[in-house]
Amino acid sequence: MKILILGLGNDLLSDDGVGLLAVRALREELGEIGEVELVESPLSGLALLDLLIGYDRVILIDAVQTGQAPPGTIWRWRVEELGSVRAPSPHYAGLPEMLAVARALQIPFPERIEIYAMEVADPLTIGGDLTPAVREALPELVRQVREQVREWKSSPKKAAGTTTDPEMPGR
Repeated sequence: MKILILGLGNDLLSDDGVGLLAVRALREELGEIGEVELVESPLSGLALLDLLIGYDRVILIDAVQTGQAPPGTIWRWRVEELGSVRAPSPHYAGLPEMLAVARALQIPFPERIEIYAMEVADPLTIGGDLTPAVREALPELVRQVREQVREWKSSPKKAAGTTTDPEMPGR
């Protein structure tokens, strides 16, 4: 089973780089685990399509600012749980739209995509450090992703199921 851990964000923009920092920490912790690739990217929308092709499972790690929880809260969703995106432009597409394009074009796409997103306080300050709440929650985000990878690697049949974890936050 090929697994991609994809950290998204911009490390020049304060809390927005939390996905990149999580991947860097995971790279140090996980080292070389067979068939697990760790990638950092500033891309979004349909530009991510090429990065996801050829994997069985994907974990996306990113920053979000919903205003529905305190900074440092870790949200976890499956891509199927996300609704359509109201884009500011027809050039932008979210993960659900990207999944629809991949299916319509019969592109070999991951059978399961998990999203780990951390609620952030400041995703816009150029050159800013992580805010304290995000910095404190980063090790827990890394732990949760690491555990998901270990679960998938130890029981690939269970990982292929469609049941959701009742303890997933953000539902």
